[in-house]
Amino acid sequence: MSVSTAAADQSVCASLPVLGRDVTVPLVTGGEVTYAALDYAASAPALQRVWDDVAAYAPYYGSVHRGAGYLSQLSTDLFENARRTVTEFLDCRPDDQLIFTRSTTDSLNLLAAALPADCQVFVFETEHHASLLPWRDARVTYLDAPRTPRQAVETLERALADRDPYGPALVCVTGASNVTGELWPVRELAAAAHAHGARIVLDAAQLAPHHQVSVRDLDVDWVAFSGHKLYAPFGSGVLAGRSDWLRAAEPYLAGGGASRKVSRRADGGVDVEWHESAARHEAGSPNVIGAYSIASACKALTEAGFDSLVAREQYLIGKVRAGLAEVPEVRILSLFGDDAPRVGVISFVVEGWNSSHFAAALSAEYGIGVRDGLFCAHPLVRTLLGSDPQTQGECGAPEAAPGEKSLNAIRVSFGAGTPDEHVERFVNAVRELVTDGARWNYRTEDGRCVPDTSA
Repeated sequence: MSVSTAAADQSVCASLPVLGRDVTVPLVTGGEVTYAALDYAASAPALQRVWDDVAAYAPYYGSVHRGAGYLSQLSTDLFENARRTVTEFLDCRPDDQLIFTRSTTDSLNLLAAALPADCQVFVFETEHHASLLPWRDARVTYLDAPRTPRQAVETLERALADRDPYGPALVCVTGASNVTGELWPVRELAAAAHAHGARIVLDAAQLAPHHQVSVRDLDVDWVAFSGHKLYAPFGSGVLAGRSDWLRAAEPYLAGGGASRKVSRRADGGVDVEWHESAARHEAGSPNVIGAYSIASACKALTEAGFDSLVAREQYLIGKVRAGLAEVPEVRILSLFGDDAPRVGVISFVVEGWNSSHFAAALSAEYGIGVRDGLFCAHPLVRTLLGSDPQTQGECGAPEAAPGEKSLNAIRVSFGAGTPDEHVERFVNAVRELVTDGARWNYRTEDGRCVPDTSA
């Protein structure tokens, strides 16, 4: 969709009401300004609708799957209805399971613990650490960063065809990059995986908040995402997909709720019969509010309409990219090129600036919150920056003083709750900082660049 078309369509869907939209923050130069939250890729603000739903439920809080009282029954129904709502949101197959977890990271670690013996895992170096690192007990093949979607598919096909021995295999791939925002060819990668007898799990942490995700249409075996990126509060996540590996695996956590029956043996030991449903991997008292908030967010996004949400977001992406293109010192990071479809996540570097210094100035002088560093995707960012992808780095900024070169980048990200003014302020701030420089002095403290208030 062209920027002009998206601009014409943006009136179909205004920015959705989110918490914190009226919060003001102090500026180091004096005064206050409404905070511009442009770090959605890390954590999106909760939708007001979600918060209102949670507040309405809070007085009826009760134990789940454990009590005969009215509030316990109400909470149990709420929890299981949330499971059904999210299952419908993801367009799961009839025999799929949906497990509530703490996050995408938790979901993928759960799946890693359920892999069959001798399973091989294939993962691109471009992944977020949540999907790059959980496979410690499997044989892992790390694939180099592709430079086109077609190259991604071809790279995977070669790796799967060459695997030895031929046995169970899993491919893990992102739906949208948390660094570049670029969409990956998930459907084609799934077809390649299945053609070679492998399964595939989709890390939809950055995709689900921006685009409709259909398990059936994409033909993935599992999908994982986090509530806090889907406009819900922290501490909730989802793993949904095929049940056979999950039923065959030992419970992710051992305890109440996961067990169907426990009895003592004559020799003094304990026999346990575990559930085969999602409860098998949901031991302990579940995060009912987290599950309910995810379901509420799913409903809100569905009702708003993804076509309208995507159209408006493409309009915002066009404004940001066009604004940054007018500043010659700015280089936008990309794997697949300027024409690649993407979500509202853009990373860049500024010539002559330490990235931590630039992000600190955006915050302290303009009230704009962005992210700087390696974005928990160290190999990818280092590849994009032209440095050795094997070089170790920290998630935050390295020890580099303002003005010194640093091997990290700046990321601006936005979504359904972002008003036009926030991206306009951001583009103007980038232009002013590059043209006029920072108006304040900064220093490095605990590895981060901060305003120097000692004077």
